[in-house]
Order: sequence, then C-alpha cells, then structure tokens
Amino acid sequence: MVSRVLVEKNLKKAVLKAVNELGGFKKFIKKGDVVLLKPNFNTADPFPGSTDFEFLKTIVELVYECEPKMVILGDSSTMSLNTRKVMEKLKIFDLEKMKQPPRVYVFDERSWVKKEIPNGKYLKKVWLTHYLDKADKLILLPCLKTHFLSQFTGSLKLSMGFIKPFHRVHFHMKHLQEKIAELNKIIHPDLIIMDARRCFINKGPDKGKVANPDLILASKHRVAIDVEGIKIIQSFKGSSLKDINPLEIPQIKKSKEFGIS
Repeated sequence: MVSRVLVEKNLKKAVLKAVNELGGFKKFIKKGDVVLLKPNFNTADPFPGSTDFEFLKTIVELVYECEPKMVILGDSSTMSLNTRKVMEKLKIFDLEKMKQPPRVYVFDERSWVKKEIPNGKYLKKVWLTHYLDKADKLILLPCLKTHFLSQFTGSLKLSMGFIKPFHRVHFHMKHLQEKIAELNKIIHPDLIIMDARRCFINKGPDKGKVANPDLILASKHRVAIDVEGIKIIQSFKGSSLKDINPLEIPQIKKSKEFGIS
C-alpha cells in the first residue's frame, strides 16, 4: 500500500495523515528505539535536488512524539563533494538546535562495515555505514526525481548514500540499476516517506525541469512507492519517463525478482 496525501497549507498535517493511513508512526516506532533517518544530501542543490529542511525537521518532530531513545540522521554525498560542506550549506546542523534535536552524522567521517550481498551477480560485497547496525528502525526519506544515469531515483537508489564513497566508482561503471537492486537486498527500511511536493521530470538528480505535484507519499514498500512516484512524474508533459512501463525499469524489475516489494 502507498498512501498519497495532497499538501495544502500544513506540511506536518499532510505527513501525519500519510503515515496514519498506514497505521501511524507508533506502528513503526516503539518507545526506546534508536531511529535512523536517511535523507538525500547527494549535493547541496535546492529541493528537490536534496531533502528540504522543513520536511526533515517535521519528520524529526513526529518521530520524537513516539518517545524513541534517540533520532539520528546522516548521509554521504557524491564522492566529488565534501558531505560536511554540503550539509553546512543546507543548514542541516541547525537541526541540533531543536528542543528535541537529532544527532546529525557525516557518514564519511565514521566507521564502515563490510557486507556480503547474497547471491550477488554484479555486486558481491559493499562497505556500509555502521549506523545501519546501530539503529533499531530505519526510515527512508527520498525526494522524487528523474536521474540521467538510472532513469529514476527514489527509495531504492537512496540507499547508495549508505555506501563508502570510493566504492561508488564501481557502482557507476556499468549495470548501475541492477546493482541498486542487489544493494537493497541488505537494506531493510521500516517506513518510507517521499517528499513529492516538487519533482524533477527530466534530467536529474541535481537539476531538471520542475513540476509541483504537492504530494506526500508513504509506504512500507520501496518498489511500490517508487512505482507510484514514477507514475506521478509520467503525468507531467515533458517527462523523460513518458511511455515507459515502470515495472520494466531495471532497478524496479530486478528488485521485484529479488522479492523486494
């Protein structure tokens, strides 16, 4: 199931309504949990090129209402950029001034853990941030946009930010979309909330033609929410995904074959 809520004036109400349609935040987060939030800080380009500050602040506030032990968030930018500088430009460390602040981490400055990909064809092993092992719950917070290399970037591709930057060179050499699907075999989110108020309908992931769906999407399922996002992009004139069957996009097709819903 994918919930789809129109944002009118109040972002917080829209996010809450979208998650409530799935059973509410407390269905996914228990008192005392360590909750990891994964936004999109691949670059410091404005939303939808990167995660919107107010959207992220809203999620932090709503998660804290579930009385977790700790809310942490972090990312690793594209290897040509310095993640800390990207976060500083986006003022992400200002979140630490909140009444109930999250802990903000630059994955590049922390430890990495080697993981094997079960039955990996194109991706045999990968080095991931150790925070994935420290968190009780994982919430993915993708933007909605096209991507000039992988056609589309949503919740599935968001997991590339967990990877040690140097190893992303191998990722992009060939079979990028298949590797995205294989990576997601070992990523296990509890909830996905997609900020689809604005989106790129061509080019991407840092710039492109912008459309304004004014939507918040929520789901437990990566493939389902990404397919819904692709359909939204396709609804706009000038979309680079026009006339493409979402289920035939390689990262979607392979993920389904692997049993990722």
